[in-house]
Amino acid sequence: MEQNAIYLESVKKQFLYYKLLGEKAINQLAEEQLFVALNNDTNSIALIVKHLSGNMLSRWTDFLTTDGEKDFRNRDAEFENNWSTKEEVMAHWDKGWNCFLNSLESLQPEQLNTIIYIRNEGHTVMEAINRQLAHYPYHIGQIVFSAKQLKNGDWESLSIPKNKSQSYNATKFAQEKKKQHFTDEETHRLKNQ
Repeated sequence: MEQNAIYLESVKKQFLYYKLLGEKAINQLAEEQLFVALNNDTNSIALIVKHLSGNMLSRWTDFLTTDGEKDFRNRDAEFENNWSTKEEVMAHWDKGWNCFLNSLESLQPEQLNTIIYIRNEGHTVMEAINRQLAHYPYHIGQIVFSAKQLKNGDWESLSIPKNKSQSYNATKFAQEKKKQHFTDEETHRLKNQ
């Protein structure tokens, strides 16, 4: 398989994994917890979702032909809460992720070197994907961290639980070596949790 095709397949799996992590964290919370900011310098999970969705819609709508900072985007408003339900939060979560993942899915390997613009700065498509591969997991990490704080000890681990590394590694090393993406088993495990 050509390197660009391998890259696209890998990043798709990574983004889907982080999307699932965010959803698993959000689903552990009561509705009102989505709107709690841990202090004056943090955003609620709802606002993080609003920002992620706004970024995804702006960056990935007509991304090959228009600047990634769209006229319809009001980034500052992404940090003002005007939602009150989990349904609103998740509807925007889904809208942003669907826009992004559909755009990613439509890409052909030969388009990765195409120049696109974000705020008039040229990026290859691959650079734009990498930019978001750092940005989106950064915010997913904030969501997970906030959710763990809000659950205050009643948290179902999304990764290897504390004090379980040895048994996890023993299971992994007892298996035959195989070529697979690092998210394959984790995504399956999270979906079945």
